Amino acid sequence: MLATFLMGLREGLEAALVVGILVAYLTRIGRRDVLPRLWAGVGLAVALALAIGAVLTFGAYALTFEAQELIGGGLSLVAVAMVTWMIFWMLRTARTMKAHLEGGVDRALAMSGFWGIVAIGFVSVAREGIETTLLLWSMVQSFGDAPSALLGALLGLAVAALLGWLLARGMVRLNLRRFFAWTGGFLVVVAAGVLAYAFHDLQEAGALPGPFGASATIDPATGGVGVGWAGFPFGWAFDLSAQVAPGGTLAAILQATVGFMPEMTWLQVIAWALYLAVVGSFFVRGVGGRRRPEAAASARPLTPAPQGAS
Repeated sequence: MLATFLMGLREGLEAALVVGILVAYLTRIGRRDVLPRLWAGVGLAVALALAIGAVLTFGAYALTFEAQELIGGGLSLVAVAMVTWMIFWMLRTARTMKAHLEGGVDRALAMSGFWGIVAIGFVSVAREGIETTLLLWSMVQSFGDAPSALLGALLGLAVAALLGWLLARGMVRLNLRRFFAWTGGFLVVVAAGVLAYAFHDLQEAGALPGPFGASATIDPATGGVGVGWAGFPFGWAFDLSAQVAPGGTLAAILQATVGFMPEMTWLQVIAWALYLAVVGSFFVRGVGGRRRPEAAASARPLTPAPQGAS
């Protein structure tokens, strides 16, 4: 519930900020008459996200177990890719997002077409909506507790909508740079866990070698699937099920926060570690790169103007 709450809060706040910028700009230029078109586009984006969620949830029941695992693993990879792209997109374009959105509105109004503003509302929200749906579905698959995961996401989206409204009204102030930096770092860790579970699904489907099929690494001492170094590379990296109950509270907290599962294959551990090492390092560098220019600007001494300067 904690992981899906933070995911819903971040993704929902991104969408709320985008819609708030568009509504404020249309109001400022005296074009409130096109606001219904904007809201129509937002509504279509929400409907698309819900439809995708329904297809993923109910369409899988007619498939075989292997097909379900294959689709689940593939969609989890797509969700990880989308989340990773969105994290770095926000780091790169946060400062220019307002000008970019307002420029799009100007172009749509200049065309004087009905669908221009509808398309802006749709595209602005559909990206976050589809990303949220895929990530939430992947997290529900990995956590195995749909009611709590869905409740957490809905609470996060509700809080995001409230925050977006308060920010638009000027009733609350929020350091968005710091908010997106912290939540972005958390999403990097969550995405690593989703990636690890995607590898688990693909191994169960037989798309990747692992301990579930004939490619499993056998421990010659026991004759079973190897655990630890005896299971490298296509067995179990570790099995802590005796110490951490797979369905217990501790296992749920660890999986929701750091992607840990009591029993993980070597491919899962390698994918998790590589993702954190590569994506995490780029994310830290990106956040640090944004902070240095701001710190330099705030530390720049104020010098008096030369005599005679105008």
